[in-house]
Amino acid sequence: MESRQEIEIQQLQDRIKSLELENTKLKQSVQSQNASNFSKIDEFFTDDEYKRYGRQMIVPQFGSRSSQIKLKKSKVLVVGAGGLGSPALLYLAASGVGIIGIIDDDIVDTSNLHRQIIHNTETVGLYKAESAKQYLSKLNPHVNIITYCQKLTNENSFDIISEYDLVLDCTDHPAIRYLINDVCVLLNKTIVSGSGLKSDGQFTILNFKSKGPCYRCFYPSPPNPNSVTSCSDGGVIGPAIGLVGVAMVMETIKIITDFYSVDNFTPFLSSYSGYPHQSIRNFKMRNKAKNCLICREKPEITREMIESGELNYSSFCDRLETTPLDSKYRISVKDYREVEREHVLIDVRPKEQFEITKLKNSINVEWDPVFRKAEVIEQVLPDVSKDDEIYVICRFGNDSQLATQKLLDLEYKNVKDIIGGINKWSEDIDQTVPKY
Repeated sequence: MESRQEIEIQQLQDRIKSLELENTKLKQSVQSQNASNFSKIDEFFTDDEYKRYGRQMIVPQFGSRSSQIKLKKSKVLVVGAGGLGSPALLYLAASGVGIIGIIDDDIVDTSNLHRQIIHNTETVGLYKAESAKQYLSKLNPHVNIITYCQKLTNENSFDIISEYDLVLDCTDHPAIRYLINDVCVLLNKTIVSGSGLKSDGQFTILNFKSKGPCYRCFYPSPPNPNSVTSCSDGGVIGPAIGLVGVAMVMETIKIITDFYSVDNFTPFLSSYSGYPHQSIRNFKMRNKAKNCLICREKPEITREMIESGELNYSSFCDRLETTPLDSKYRISVKDYREVEREHVLIDVRPKEQFEITKLKNSINVEWDPVFRKAEVIEQVLPDVSKDDEIYVICRFGNDSQLATQKLLDLEYKNVKDIIGGINKWSEDIDQTVPKY
């Protein structure tokens, strides 16, 4: 049993450690908030900044000190602090962009960390914008970081975007892309846009100095919602999405330092592929579309339409909605666990996901493209009759509803979708089944 003196010593040691930690945090805060304490060499830079940026200032294509001054005076807004935004933010801050805005209403999750490298295990649960700010403030105390822990919406987009010189679109949903595009066109802001999925990605420059084509010029109509795959569904290789984010910053630096001009800029789309050999292919794109709803001489889209909500981007992009499956054709994971009679369990996840984890005796038939495109289901399920009791499961309970409906349409009589899929099974029934 410890003596009173030993307990007091331990308490004192714990208190010292606590004070040391507080002191470290205070020191970091002071360093990030008082970059002006560094010795000023001239009206623009301190000695520390010359050391930081010297090796990029001596690159001939960069443009020397004058280009560094342009970076310092620039204000860049990054929409999304995820797979694209993370490396983009790191290099924007490291290169010396003066003011960086970060807008993201999402929080850091463990599943983000393999690719969203600006976050770490200790910041899981924090807003991504604030997590990113913590890292960037330590990386470069000369940069001013402004955070917006909220969604970019019709109501706030003009007020936020108007404060910046250009925007990096690091989002992953068409509705937000169209919103960013329309607001930037109306405010005469250039956009550096990127996207990525699995091991591929692409990036481009939109509305360059209000002369280049915009997102609507490229895509006047949104993609079918059923064709849009998220990272959680399709997967993503961290370095692949990271390379696209880094490439976006390279284009941003070119814009800010006036490497590109109205005379020499040519609209392009660069496509990155990680497999089988890494490559970037560049495609020349057309100029502004004469019939673009927002780029034409008299645009049909106005600021008033956007801010009033008359233009509903979610409705515009998600207008092809699937009809929900009737509840009588659905079953909870708890009720399915009680099913003891003989039945067929079809798992419609991609085979890569099926190999990660699966329920006992399940049959893997991928929804896309195998199940969805099969004209004759008997060819896919030769041993399953239309009278068999069939249950269908996927990851989250979306594709399984579609597959169930298809079987019902083809007169399979006893089919049910398992609500919530493998993810719900892991939460409510068996936590040894991994969530991924």
